[in-house]
Amino acid sequence: MSIKNYLRPAVEAILKKAGLLYIFRLRRDAIKAYGWERSATAYASIDAESNPIPWITYPAIDFLASRVNRNMKVFEYGSGNSTLWWAKRVGMVSSVEHDFSWHEKVKAELPENANLKYIELSYDGDYCRALACGQDWNIIVVDGRDRVNCLKQSIEKIANDGVILLDNSDRDEYKEGIDFLLNHGYRKLEFRGLAPIVTYISETSIFYKPDNCLGL
Repeated sequence: MSIKNYLRPAVEAILKKAGLLYIFRLRRDAIKAYGWERSATAYASIDAESNPIPWITYPAIDFLASRVNRNMKVFEYGSGNSTLWWAKRVGMVSSVEHDFSWHEKVKAELPENANLKYIELSYDGDYCRALACGQDWNIIVVDGRDRVNCLKQSIEKIANDGVILLDNSDRDEYKEGIDFLLNHGYRKLEFRGLAPIVTYISETSIFYKPDNCLGL
């Protein structure tokens, strides 16, 4: 038996007596598996192996990872490690970014099936209408700025089987956009939990109709 395994029962007994055993177990199991500490330390949305992942809740990431495929086309409002994650799993991902410096950084890392466009931010302006010149999208991700207007524009260029993903859907400022989708026949599925980097519980929601590409 290694020294580490020999000492573990004694260490766990001390932590249990101090009421801190749950922290040890979280770090050893769930938090380690997701790579949360690594993401928080690096302030980057990465997993336990430092691979890029979307900056949305872990339950939402797990759900999407098992359901997306190379036949899908994704549009993102907001770019970053999520763009790289999508590009490995779908046929094409197109993103729009309002921050020029960030745009330049992300663009330099993109594979061939991903593209990124820089558009200056203006309320209810060209940014939220960036997908109008594209095609019909299977998944539209709203995780950038001017989100209410982005949600409203999304229904104009979504495929018949398409879904809309909204991050931080628990924030009051997005209620108008959420109500807009619900009033247009969309259903809402919430994924609450921890997300990379941050220390609080948040929510990511997927809005869908029957016969959608995710099988909801």
